[in-house]
Amino acid sequence: MAETDLLARRFEAERPHLRAVAYRMLGSRSEADDAVQEAWLRLSRADPDSIGNLTAWLTTVVARICLDLLRARKTRREEAIGAEAEAVADERDAERDATLADSIGMAILAVLETLSPPERVAFVLHDMFDLPFEDIAEVIGRSPAAARQLASRARRRVRGQPAVPDADRQRQREIVNAFLEASRGGNFSALLAVLDPDVVVRADAAAVAAAMARAGRGAPQLAPEIRGREPAAKIFHGRAQAARLAMVDGAPGLVVPVGGRLIAVFEFTIENGAIVEISLTADERTIAGMALEY
Repeated sequence: MAETDLLARRFEAERPHLRAVAYRMLGSRSEADDAVQEAWLRLSRADPDSIGNLTAWLTTVVARICLDLLRARKTRREEAIGAEAEAVADERDAERDATLADSIGMAILAVLETLSPPERVAFVLHDMFDLPFEDIAEVIGRSPAAARQLASRARRRVRGQPAVPDADRQRQREIVNAFLEASRGGNFSALLAVLDPDVVVRADAAAVAAAMARAGRGAPQLAPEIRGREPAAKIFHGRAQAARLAMVDGAPGLVVPVGGRLIAVFEFTIENGAIVEISLTADERTIAGMALEY
């Protein structure tokens, strides 16, 4: 049997699982089928010898495709106004409500629609398909700790509880504010005090490119991933002058507004009173898909 035919048969064996994953993330049979088909196209262009676990590889690919679709969907909804917004709701929401409710129920569906794209992906992959957070972290571009926090926030919403308990939210806000004040004031020791020794700073491609473009004006040298307390503190030392506190997808974070638009968003993962991850996003479409209050 030709190698391509064998790969196609293996893919078809995985299709029911992949459709289930995509369906619960997207709530639309047609969009789920499109996501699965896109996964096949990516598999057909990949080197099969480089894929150790086909199920895990395909699940990751489908989840990433769904994450992009969820972000694009949220952006379209916010951009739609008037009659256009009503049309989007009639055509898409009605389909999702009718189909997804069959498998997980209207109550959970209503909550899933309120989750941010990363929260929804983390919750579905972990709570519905039992994927470990190490694998989910690869899908959403976060650390396992951040993936666990996203799933926990989503789980609380599904249970009808606040995404972050009031006491935890207040403590997290205090830590984020301490980070902001230390950064603005150039207090290196205070920055070190709020950062975990193994803190990870993650910056998206847009943030890295923006930092490179402003390197001649003293912008920090960003990389997609920076690890360690001192390297992280050096990145933010004496900066964040334009940043302000905000709620980012239901948790304390920072936004950087310039000229009437947001140029960056900081998300924080906090454990045991210290910041273990800072996620810096500058991509406009990703920011548009976030729930922000500031």
